[in-house]
Amino acid sequence: MNISDKNIDGGKAFDFGRTSVDYAKYRDIYPDEFYQRIISRGLCIKGQKVLDIGTGTGVLPRNMYRYGAEWTGTDISENQIEKAKELSAGMDIDYLAVPSEEIDFPDNSFDVITACQCFWYFDHETLMPKLYRMLKADGAILVLYMAWLPFEDSIAGESERLVLRYNPSWTGAGETVHPILIPGCYDKHFRLSYHEEYRLRVPFTRESWNGRMKACRGIGASLSEKEISLWENESMELLSKIAPESFEIQHYAAIAELRKKS
Repeated sequence: MNISDKNIDGGKAFDFGRTSVDYAKYRDIYPDEFYQRIISRGLCIKGQKVLDIGTGTGVLPRNMYRYGAEWTGTDISENQIEKAKELSAGMDIDYLAVPSEEIDFPDNSFDVITACQCFWYFDHETLMPKLYRMLKADGAILVLYMAWLPFEDSIAGESERLVLRYNPSWTGAGETVHPILIPGCYDKHFRLSYHEEYRLRVPFTRESWNGRMKACRGIGASLSEKEISLWENESMELLSKIAPESFEIQHYAAIAELRKKS
């Protein structure tokens, strides 16, 4: 399903369902520290029911299943949800293909609601009251994010410039370390109880970094098949010149924990 927002990529339509195969293969890249930081907050653990909105291919539920929480994942894309189900074989995780603004679970259903790499895509005036209603007393919204740092990592910077050549309207470029922005409408029913930003080095090969870039919004989710093919040829040629076969990319990760007000 195409998404279009005038504040994202100048309104250029994108659909992560077009990238589901590459997304599943190349975007499950969070280091263990990413998950440990969540667990250290006492969130997404045994005895809790967790809803992951914008779940994509189920990266968060699949990787955190071992900690014992009861997970449900939703996403606007049927392709993403089908891939999530496939990759979650043997795990008791419920998945639904539904826009986040249309989710309708009973009141007080969840201890935690997570949103990883997707929070800015939602209509928060519509979504926020639903999250408030579906969370239990003192429940938490956990917003998570991880991004490469193009001004600190030369490989990331060069790769980003190549994306912009093919998709100049892409607004995913130029990341720096900063707290996650929470829309003001959340102030009515939630308080920001914790936030943290920290650096990570994430390992890649030329193939997996190319795949990670291909599965981003600026390439695989929005360009034509011809454009993607041309970009991929240039990307692999670029990496053969600027990157060893195996390397690490400087990233940062961010957490924002919102607690439901009484």
